[in-house]
Amino acid sequence: MKFFDEAKIEVIAGKGGDGSASFRREKFVPRGGPDGGDGGRGGSIYVEADADLNTLIDYRYTRIFRAKGGENGRGRDCNGKGADDIVLRVPVGTVIKDAESGAVLADLAKDGERALLAQGGKGGLGNLHFKSSVNRAPKQFTRGLPGEQKKLELELRVLADVGLLGMPNAGKSTFIRAVSAARPKVADYPFTTLHPNLGVVRVDMNRSFVVADIPGLIEGAAEGAGLGHQFLRHLQRTHLLLHLVDMAPADPDVDPAGEVRALAAELKKYDSSLAKKPRWLVFNKADLLDPAERRARAEKLVKRLRWTKPWFVISAIDGEGCKPLTYAVMDFLDAERRAE
Repeated sequence: MKFFDEAKIEVIAGKGGDGSASFRREKFVPRGGPDGGDGGRGGSIYVEADADLNTLIDYRYTRIFRAKGGENGRGRDCNGKGADDIVLRVPVGTVIKDAESGAVLADLAKDGERALLAQGGKGGLGNLHFKSSVNRAPKQFTRGLPGEQKKLELELRVLADVGLLGMPNAGKSTFIRAVSAARPKVADYPFTTLHPNLGVVRVDMNRSFVVADIPGLIEGAAEGAGLGHQFLRHLQRTHLLLHLVDMAPADPDVDPAGEVRALAAELKKYDSSLAKKPRWLVFNKADLLDPAERRARAEKLVKRLRWTKPWFVISAIDGEGCKPLTYAVMDFLDAERRAE
């Protein structure tokens, strides 16, 4: 199934039923008085997170969701029936925004979490409510209120502990294949990954974390270069970013240090809070260099970048260095969870 991580929909809650202006009519009961019932409430529209879903494809083509209106009140003090509510099911991690104001209406990060999107209209009052000592035969009643109507934007942000970041062909998909059971496409051309991939990295029997691989970024992504930077939303829930760097680029004119700075700038353009997340450098494709040259080249890049955070040298194609990296990531996540 194709991965859809955004959609635009319109929700229209049901109108409340009208109240009734009715009078009691029975044999031998003259001037029976008012007996008009209230209108039923209109149906509301809710959204609920469902762990069994992983894409917003259900909202790709069905874009308008309309709840039914409540029934009108009737005589003999009979209230109208309220309409059934509608529950829209979305993947865990979905964010719902108002399309006009951009305000976040709901952020469903847990399975079963529910939020109200559009409130159904309240039913009108029957004339029974207007009876008084000076108005024994009221003809007044009220109409039901209209339901809320909203245009919404749905965004899916995958739930992952660790996010992979890097230029196209930095080896992110190869890395996730090396450390997990995920099998994303790997090829020798850029932008092989077209949608996020998730993999579960099992370090020990009872210790694991989820890693997210997103399409590669290039300089100018904020202006639409490459695939743009819309996939960065999938890294906003992560605790740690692993920035993969090709330490042995095929093109001698490519500067790995310059690429690291360019991607850091793209992160800041997209979201300053994302740029402040913990980020480790992972120098990949060490298998293309002599053992003596690997460490020296990595240290040279670290020195040029003035990098003070953790960094690692790996070869994702044969798994060299991946195990120590996954253990270090697991220890970091355990510390983060204890601190929460």
